[in-house]
Amino acid sequence: MVDVVAALIWDGDRFLICQRPAHKARGLLWEFVGGKVEPGETKAQALVRECREELDILVDVGDVFMELTHAYPDITVRLTLFRARIAAGEPKRLEHNALAWITPAEIPGYDFCPADAAILRRLADL
Repeated sequence: MVDVVAALIWDGDRFLICQRPAHKARGLLWEFVGGKVEPGETKAQALVRECREELDILVDVGDVFMELTHAYPDITVRLTLFRARIAAGEPKRLEHNALAWITPAEIPGYDFCPADAAILRRLADL
C-alpha cells in the first residue's frame, strides 16, 4: 500500500486538474496534483513538496476532503485528497502534459484516473 496525497484547489467555481505525462503509468489521464508520501514526511508536507515540484506553487494545506483506497493492477494506493489554496505562485506545467481549471459540470469531458471516481462523484454533487 502506497500513501498518496493530492490537492483540491479551487479558483471560484473551478478546480485545478492535471493531465499525466504520456510516458507514466495511467498516461494522459487527468488527476489532482500530488504524489507519494516520502519516508519521514507528513501527508501535508508531502503535498506542499509535490505542488512545488509539479506546479511551482506554494500551497496552504487545509482539511481532508476525502480519503479512499484504490487497487490498480500494478499498485494499491491510499489516497488522501486535501482542500488546499495557492499561497504563492501561478501553476506552471513542470511535469504534466496539460493543466485545466474545470467546474464540476465539466467532469464528464475528461478521462480521470480510476482512483478519482468516488471523489468526482462527490464533487459533481456539490
